[in-house]
Amino acid sequence: METRLGIDIGGTFTDLVFLNSEGRVLRAKVLSTPDDYSLGIAAGLETIVGNGGVQIDEIAQIMHGTTVATNAILERKGARVALITTQGFRDVLEIRRLRMPVLYDIRWRKPPALVPRRLRFEVDERINHLGRVERALDEAGANAVIDQILAAKVDAIAICLINSYASGAHELRLRDLIRARDASIPISVSSTLLPEIREYERTSTTVVNAYVLPLVRHYLQSLEAKLQARKLGKPLTIMQSSGGAMSATAAAERPIHIIESGPAAGVVGAAELARRVGNLSLLSFDMGGTTAKAALIEDGRFLRVNAIEVGGGINIAGRLLSGGGYPVRSPAIDIAEVGAGGGSMARLDPGGALRVGPESAGAVPGPVCYDRRGVIPTVTDANVILGFINPIALAGGGLPVRRELAVAALQTHIARPLGLGICEAAWGVHRLANATMARALRAVSTERGRDPRDLVVLAFGGNGPVHAATLARLLDIRKILVPPLPGLFSALGMLFPEIEYHYVRTCKQRLDSLDIAALEMSFSALEAEGAAALISEGYGAPQHRFERLIDLRYAGANSELTLPCPASRNPAPMLGRLFGEAHERQYGYRSDAETVETMNVRVIARAATASSRIPDRLVLDHGRAGVDATRAAYFGPEFGSIETPVCVRSAVGTQWRTGPLLIEEFDSTTVVPPDGRARLGNWDTIEIELE
Repeated sequence: METRLGIDIGGTFTDLVFLNSEGRVLRAKVLSTPDDYSLGIAAGLETIVGNGGVQIDEIAQIMHGTTVATNAILERKGARVALITTQGFRDVLEIRRLRMPVLYDIRWRKPPALVPRRLRFEVDERINHLGRVERALDEAGANAVIDQILAAKVDAIAICLINSYASGAHELRLRDLIRARDASIPISVSSTLLPEIREYERTSTTVVNAYVLPLVRHYLQSLEAKLQARKLGKPLTIMQSSGGAMSATAAAERPIHIIESGPAAGVVGAAELARRVGNLSLLSFDMGGTTAKAALIEDGRFLRVNAIEVGGGINIAGRLLSGGGYPVRSPAIDIAEVGAGGGSMARLDPGGALRVGPESAGAVPGPVCYDRRGVIPTVTDANVILGFINPIALAGGGLPVRRELAVAALQTHIARPLGLGICEAAWGVHRLANATMARALRAVSTERGRDPRDLVVLAFGGNGPVHAATLARLLDIRKILVPPLPGLFSALGMLFPEIEYHYVRTCKQRLDSLDIAALEMSFSALEAEGAAALISEGYGAPQHRFERLIDLRYAGANSELTLPCPASRNPAPMLGRLFGEAHERQYGYRSDAETVETMNVRVIARAATASSRIPDRLVLDHGRAGVDATRAAYFGPEFGSIETPVCVRSAVGTQWRTGPLLIEEFDSTTVVPPDGRARLGNWDTIEIELE
């Protein structure tokens, strides 16, 4: 029977989910191995395959989400890159957009350019904004530049010439000149990667792609080789930041599309669950070991953005202030992220105030209670002390827990210095982590003009269901959903998307004088690119599906809104109306007197599969808990410590069951507070209502 495998590597755990065509699920959860992530994957495979849970030859496809590209940027461990640009534009990377991610901080310094000035080279050429050659490429000078670059022994080359979005002829000629001298060096060309207006964003995107390309390519090739050595030579598919999937070969050439691949998978799964429970509007809340992520899902659909900023850390003041990282113009699910997870460390600052995160204990050494030489208490240690997490073992008994170590660490570092009892100190850590994570939920709700009280929280990740109820209280949200496999939900979500590719091209026109023929020509060219990519992946024309999108703005504005392009002989009137409605919803106003203009056209090319990739139901073993199993849990000063029933998911039942209740599973624990109630709903989802 055909089985697909989803692999999600996080900062603390590596998750593997096996799903067959009948909905049967097998899972493994092991500690991540940062020095070589493939070792963690191998350990998870051995857990399932070694026990006879699934046969190697049954695995038809492997889906993977990776943070290799993100980590390379955060840790500044990417490739040594050279940049070739037009004469006079050598310092675009330094000038940036003059934005600051923090206000009133004169000590802030912009991040260093990923390409130092000595490795940024100019060539004499000029193409205007209409794509006409104003000055031909000086090939003699270009060859001299190439000599300098090859002598510098760089790992990759980025090519980004001014106005190359209008014509990439000079960039492609430069690429050919380099290839004639060195056919092996990786080259990123802006006109093939991002033919879109705005030279800084295009340059930054091209440089980031080149910066992580050698590392991502090596990682994926190494992983494929190790999987083949274990007789798993099946297609390796990589999750994209946009919520689609792409082949490992394509990801190795365009790694900018997989920077946020791990977090995206959970949102894809959340959107599918939202459709199955009545097209609800949800706030997906994914709390892992290092970070917590939030995304908005409306009517069963997640929202996308056309650009992200990487390497700038986490801006807890909101995402309206940018400039702390490196812009990447690549489609991505609209996800807000904060540095608060189960491994986030709790400590007192020099003023004696409690702080939680963003530093994380990660997989090594991990929370103190894991007994792996950790000494600083974490959020997980606090939850063990509160009784929310099993004080003996996690992951089905595979990860021993020592509560006494957590107590000693929290007592030493937090409780005793603050003069608090151990439960009060642990509750403070738990609540402070919630306050930090609430910022992520507000960033995708109130900052997007949505009232969180009208939404439902879908909580997953290893720690999401533990914090969901107390976090929902902060936002006056009264309903919570916990999906099946909550602690491995991102790995499960990787098995849902289809292969898709995103294409963009600048097409700037006034809407009131729209050249429909030129618009159609731009769309058709992008669809031809998409069709060629899908055919190269083995998908024939009958499987091709194309979605047309268009970026619109008020003339002279600095940002655009992306809307579906209506199928019409003259889409301009409908686009004008749709843009006005979207602008009012997003920004609170519209102006029928202002001119609307198009900026970019976009095409999403998808490969449709004959059968659904999502089963009607999941079949998995929920385990067993003793009928009379209870554990003392502390629910804050309002309720105190209560002897709380502990059960498995299947024991909750379809009738409402009042709290307090701890629903303990292989991969997570769901906490139902004393003033809440729970039951099982569609697709084995836990529904929680708060008074």
